Amino acid sequence: MRQAQSVILDRGAYPDAVTPWERETWRVSALAWVEDGLAAHGLRGTGGLRVRLRPWSVLVRVPVEGRSVVWFKASPPAAAFEGPLTAALARWVPEDVLEPLAVDAGRGWTLLPDGGDLFRDLLAREPVAPRVWESLLGRYARMQHALLPHAREIERLGVPAARTRDLSEVFGRLLDGASALSPDERARLDALRPRAAEWSAELAALGIGDTLDHADLHDGQLFCPAPGRFTFFDWGDATVSHPFCSLRIPAERAVDRYGPGVLPRLVDAYLEPWTGAGRTAADLRHAVGTAWRLSALGRAASWGRMFPDPSGVAPGAGQSARWLLELLNDPPRAVS
Repeated sequence: MRQAQSVILDRGAYPDAVTPWERETWRVSALAWVEDGLAAHGLRGTGGLRVRLRPWSVLVRVPVEGRSVVWFKASPPAAAFEGPLTAALARWVPEDVLEPLAVDAGRGWTLLPDGGDLFRDLLAREPVAPRVWESLLGRYARMQHALLPHAREIERLGVPAARTRDLSEVFGRLLDGASALSPDERARLDALRPRAAEWSAELAALGIGDTLDHADLHDGQLFCPAPGRFTFFDWGDATVSHPFCSLRIPAERAVDRYGPGVLPRLVDAYLEPWTGAGRTAADLRHAVGTAWRLSALGRAASWGRMFPDPSGVAPGAGQSARWLLELLNDPPRAVS
């Protein structure tokens, strides 16, 4: 392991991404940590490594003797909470997440077992009916509901807070720090500040507590190890915020596949655990529309969680600005 037989690098669309993998001392230390983590479970790495380098993570596929693979992930300092969060979720909602084999919170390192087939792989391999998306969104919503009592603990792990009542302030901070906006774009967003305060207050008035928002729950961020079973992972973009902010990303992926007619059923499936307490279906659907728009804040913030670039360049500034501009767009009629 310390001297891997071969290494295949995948830089994707980020050939110039700055990651710690480029430093030999870091690589040696990380691979030694992986070897020790495997040994603690009676395992041993074998064969070559596949390394995926992105501005927001280093991900290493490690073949293991006697089983398939394990995964080493290094997160940037701003997302170093991911390992401790994953370990905590494995205690609180063990049926919904992976249990890490090892975590080093200080260095942002996590060693994870293989989760089986990605949902994305299943979609590429065979026809998948919309009801499967309904099932996974219902499962995810129930997990969020179960995590309501742990919101404060999740924040103490270092997960950024974007509390519902504070979303207008979050918007202000992101806008003030957005370096990639044109003067016209900045002016249009600046004029939106009063509306953002209204949306934040409106969503808070519904009385649904803040909980864990994955903030990027697409088909490549969940496993489907067996029919009807789903495992959620990759929590580096997470925040503590209004739960409904999580719905936009998976719903948009489903709409891309099936068309907008699928949205009402997806929304109903997601909202089922949140019914009751005097809330009407109309109240909940209206809140989904408001949260759909405000979910752009979590996406904009997540693009700031990158490995530091010695040049001082902010590699996610453009993507963050594009998500802020999404606040100007109305949500689909089916969710508003």
